[in-house]
Amino acid sequence: FVEKFLDIFAERIVEYETVDEEKGKRRQVVEDDLPFLRAVNQVGKLKQYLAEFIADPNNRTLVNHIGAIHQRAMSYLEDEFRVLLEGYRSNNEALLEQQQQEEQQGADRSTLPDSDDLTNDNVNERIVQDDNFLGYADDVLANLNRIANEMITGGYESECCQVYTITRRRAFDECLDRMGFEKTSIDEVQKMQWEALENVIPAWIKTFKDCANIYFSKERDLAEAVFSDCPSISSCLFSNLVRGVMIQLLNFTEGIAMVKRSTEKLFKFLDMYETLRDSITAMDGLLPEECEIELKTELNMAKTRIGEATISIFCELENSIKSDTGKTPVPGGAVHPLTRYTMNYLKYACEYMATLEQVFKLHSKIERADSSSRSNFEGETTQGYNHNPPPENRSPFSVQMMAVMDLLESNLEAKSKLYREVGLGSIFMMNNGRYILQEIRGSAEIHQVVGDTWCRKKSSDLRNYHKSYQRDTWSKLLSCLGQEGLQVNGKVVKPVLKEKFKNFNLMFDEIHRTQSTWVVSDEQLQSELRVSITAVVIPAYRSFLGRFSQYLDPGRQSEKYIKYQAEDIETCLDELFDGNNAAGRRRQ
Repeated sequence: FVEKFLDIFAERIVEYETVDEEKGKRRQVVEDDLPFLRAVNQVGKLKQYLAEFIADPNNRTLVNHIGAIHQRAMSYLEDEFRVLLEGYRSNNEALLEQQQQEEQQGADRSTLPDSDDLTNDNVNERIVQDDNFLGYADDVLANLNRIANEMITGGYESECCQVYTITRRRAFDECLDRMGFEKTSIDEVQKMQWEALENVIPAWIKTFKDCANIYFSKERDLAEAVFSDCPSISSCLFSNLVRGVMIQLLNFTEGIAMVKRSTEKLFKFLDMYETLRDSITAMDGLLPEECEIELKTELNMAKTRIGEATISIFCELENSIKSDTGKTPVPGGAVHPLTRYTMNYLKYACEYMATLEQVFKLHSKIERADSSSRSNFEGETTQGYNHNPPPENRSPFSVQMMAVMDLLESNLEAKSKLYREVGLGSIFMMNNGRYILQEIRGSAEIHQVVGDTWCRKKSSDLRNYHKSYQRDTWSKLLSCLGQEGLQVNGKVVKPVLKEKFKNFNLMFDEIHRTQSTWVVSDEQLQSELRVSITAVVIPAYRSFLGRFSQYLDPGRQSEKYIKYQAEDIETCLDELFDGNNAAGRRRQ
């Protein structure tokens, strides 16, 4: 009876193994073939039951025959298991084709979707979001489950697990490729140019987020569906798969953390840090406790390395400021490129304020041996802002940011001394100081760090530079209008009067010629300067002119020494700080 049963079963195996020449594929185990799976189970039980009789020569042939039949059945099931698992490819391709056809039909009906919606990337994204993105229909999952149970029950657990692991890892690798992230070793990452890495990092971020928030969860559901009767196997296979994928992703992180540090890399590092931080939380409860602890330890180590690299990069901003030691002053006293770069950098950095606060608080291990000498720049003692020590409760990031602000101020002070005209140095400091204040007022995050007290001190310094500029430039001009030596015994001395008008004209021409080329790009500051100059110069000149012009003979003498009327002076003052040589040439 047993031999007859085995012969019938062997014929059925041959029937399944035979390739259908018309369809180009062999018959698959489907729901209607449950008797076949039951027969496989019975053969396995026969093998176990009769194994104890193998010592009997009369039964040895039968036992060996049962073993061979069972092995052949399991080999077939292993192949079938692999074919079903690999079916995700054709199913995904079919879904991709179906979605493209639907979109094409929509286009044919004159419904014009956004061009981006027709790209493969977006279609793939929709596949990812779809509940069946793994590519397995319910009936396929049911068959996978039945075959897995039979293989495990029949003693072929390792073969079943091996097929599952290899196939699903290959599927995951293809999934990563679709998202634009290629497998890269640590050494390969370190050898890549930063321009190339900048393009890879966004793909890594998207891949990491999708894995943590979508793929891993779906993959766990698949493992639990296929091995529903063996939770320990399901858990082990899923954990190993996740561990393998995470190692691949974290190798990229390891390589990035070791690349050369420079300021322009900060924001990519912050994006990676946030991805790692958020993904750790997203994976809560996803893995068995022991595996989750191990994996989160790896994730935290990677996050720490990226965090420490982030701190190092941000601190590199100090070195960038220190290394800007050019001896050529900015023409016209305009805002220095270093000021624009630093403030824009801080503004963008402060968009990551919460993350940077966290990074500096949790991962700061960098010592700054030069902190005690930060108040000095190129041998010059700055007015600086260290006179107001930061409160003890100020965060490490805030302290570092204020150090950058102080260092920038020191650098600007040194650069202002490169100008031969003291007044132009003051204009330079006003331009840069006003730009810094405007950037701070335009960024709530930066303002939060520096505080109102710092801003008020900065505004006070700007007023002092303004006074210094007026004193150096216009006080000298007004001295030409002084009355010292102008009258003797109550009479006006004409030669002295002529000399005063002459000196005034010469000095004003020089000021106008020079300062019309100076630059004040901020309209409000430009207006404030012109108004303040006008308020000082015009009344004094009008008064002097009204009192003493009558002592010059009308005609040639008057025209020779009285070159300007008060209105002419006002017109000239309105041409100051335009950075335009033409205004100066018109008055020559």
